[in-house]
Amino acid sequence: MKSSDVRAIVTGGASGLGLATARRIVADGGRVTLLDLSDEKGRAAAAELGEAASYLHLDVTDEAAAQAALAQAKERMDGLNAAICCAGILGAGRALGREGAMPLATFSNTVKVNLIGSFNIAKAAADLMQHNEAHADGERGAIVFTASIAAWEGQIGQAAYAASKGGVVGMTLPLAREFTRIGVRVMTVAPGVFHTPMVDGMPEAVYQSLCAQVPFPSRLGDPAEFADTVAYILRNGYLNGSAIRVDGAIRLQPK
Repeated sequence: MKSSDVRAIVTGGASGLGLATARRIVADGGRVTLLDLSDEKGRAAAAELGEAASYLHLDVTDEAAAQAALAQAKERMDGLNAAICCAGILGAGRALGREGAMPLATFSNTVKVNLIGSFNIAKAAADLMQHNEAHADGERGAIVFTASIAAWEGQIGQAAYAASKGGVVGMTLPLAREFTRIGVRVMTVAPGVFHTPMVDGMPEAVYQSLCAQVPFPSRLGDPAEFADTVAYILRNGYLNGSAIRVDGAIRLQPK
């Protein structure tokens, strides 16, 4: 699809990778609706992006709320042909920690937000996109998930997170195959270690050590580089059913 034709929702759009993606979409001439739980940050981000952006509060695990929010976003933007799923949580913790076994709720909540939340948005978006007018090659829209390289190389303490992101990678191809009949592509971006607000409070020595683990370039990823990848996926109609690693060739060690 043409960049200027993009009408996208971005979950987790108030900060980090989601906000960077929203900025790129608007810069390329598209329109975007930010979906997030942080109302203050969401409204501020939408105000920063200008008339081409708006904000809606959404818990991605709420089925009815997701359907309503996407319908409202479609009405606001006069269309919906892209859904970018960036909402997620870390859910870090060992299965057997110093204070005992991990509460099952911790594992369950991580999977609920990262995996089930992504599926919830995908099905709601596809349900709306199937009614779009078909463009080149019969395309009516695109869905882009956010996984992680932990889907393949989860570290100690990442059992819940890796499982949730592995699930995102695992459902990419089945959904892409299913949605061929409605002309909706499904792709996943799997980022490595990126500079997001989660690392802002990190001690400098720890930060530099993290950068040194990336083979080349030896630094953390810039959220704009994630956004570049999403923008390319939206433009390139032959990308479908796959996961793209954006990681500087890093391979996570056990811990």
